[in-house]
Amino acid sequence: MVEAVAATRSRDSISNTLLVAITLSLVCSLLVAGAAVLLRPKQLQNAAEYRQSIILEVAGLANSGDPATAFAAIEPRMVELSTGNYVDSPAVEGFDAEDAARDPHLGVRIPAASDIASIRRRARYAPVYLVRSGDAIEQVILPVYGSGLWSTMYGYLSLEADGNTVRGLSFYSHAETPGLGDQVDRPAWRAKWQGKKLFGADGEFYLEVIRGTVVDISRSGASDSRYQVDGLAGATLTGRGVTNLVHYWVGPHGFGPYLAKFRENAGKQP
Repeated sequence: MVEAVAATRSRDSISNTLLVAITLSLVCSLLVAGAAVLLRPKQLQNAAEYRQSIILEVAGLANSGDPATAFAAIEPRMVELSTGNYVDSPAVEGFDAEDAARDPHLGVRIPAASDIASIRRRARYAPVYLVRSGDAIEQVILPVYGSGLWSTMYGYLSLEADGNTVRGLSFYSHAETPGLGDQVDRPAWRAKWQGKKLFGADGEFYLEVIRGTVVDISRSGASDSRYQVDGLAGATLTGRGVTNLVHYWVGPHGFGPYLAKFRENAGKQP
């Protein structure tokens, strides 16, 4: 009897309890890690498919039948940002701009005076997505990102063949304030970007998310309304962030060199 009690006490000792707890923790950790590894490819695939759906949306092709078929008609190309030239390496597929930005060989630090999007570093390369009509390029879609009020906003900007007229802007990831900054996701606000101009005749960037509502040019004769987008009520800083990130990415430290060549060739680059 005494031996049985002693054995029971031994099994209930602190060391045994800790051993069981540690063993269970290790087993659970291995199961969670294994599940994460197994699910990672599917998660990456889902993320890629979601970004593809945003590209189709910003290009106005979201209702063009099967999404995979529609996206297959869009030509992805990689661009060296400093020169604006197409390059074959790195490949568009699997390219992660944030990872590349942190890489000392693939990324560059953005000079403070140029960092209006507040992203500090960018990759040396970036993908573009070409929508063709026959041999001519109808649209070019650029990945853009930058700081809003609370988060980095990631999206795509579509431009017409003149490299200056906006076809659309849509974000696929951000953490702006619900009910305020997340107005950037509303179809009615995104639709206001269509037809707006980035640059004036002097080549300067003028596009801006303003405070308040844009006055209709047809009623007022306000020539600068073509460069203005309605503000976000209660989210002025998010709107300013959108202005800044678009300005950065179409400017000289972003896609500026590429867009200059694109405009020279009227969207007929190979």
